[in-house]
Amino acid sequence: QPSSLEFKLHRMRFLCILRNQSHQEALLYARSELARFATRYSVEFQQLMGCFLYQSRLESSPYSSLTSEALWTELVHEFSRDCCRVLGIAQESPLHTVVAAGSKALPTLLKASRMSFAVDWSNSTQLPVELELDREFQFHSIFVCPVSRDESNADNPPMILPCGHVLCKNSISRLPRGNSRFKCPYCPSEQVPSDCREISF
Repeated sequence: QPSSLEFKLHRMRFLCILRNQSHQEALLYARSELARFATRYSVEFQQLMGCFLYQSRLESSPYSSLTSEALWTELVHEFSRDCCRVLGIAQESPLHTVVAAGSKALPTLLKASRMSFAVDWSNSTQLPVELELDREFQFHSIFVCPVSRDESNADNPPMILPCGHVLCKNSISRLPRGNSRFKCPYCPSEQVPSDCREISF
């Protein structure tokens, strides 16, 4: 859903002008900056317009909640969350992220362990099942292709081959010769580009 950060920043600025400057300056700011939010945030917009009636005594008005310090705390958290989202990094601590992702994956792993109880996972470098995690647990990939030596990016993401080795998308597209199959540069297995999947580290 769209971020409400811009509206909340304008709301705080409007309240500062209303409390510390003139009625006219606050009205001009509302017309130039807040009017475009009137439809999407109709209830909040009406409350802000109601503040004009209590400009000199806002703290004891029906809109006293708009003077609370909690609004600034909420704004700081929303700014931090949006910033992390834009940069593609986790807002939570790494430990929290690992525990949350592990908790989500645990049912699948338990089910797989009951179905393949004879397999010793401790000696394997790859899980015997595929884990589908939500986007919140997937972050931007930092990977250098061992074939082309190019760093991965949005247009050239890392791709995992069915054999488990990872190459960049551009390298995989250049490997097939004549037909659609190609040999993995690091093992004898043959691959089909359509079987390769994009991954995130």
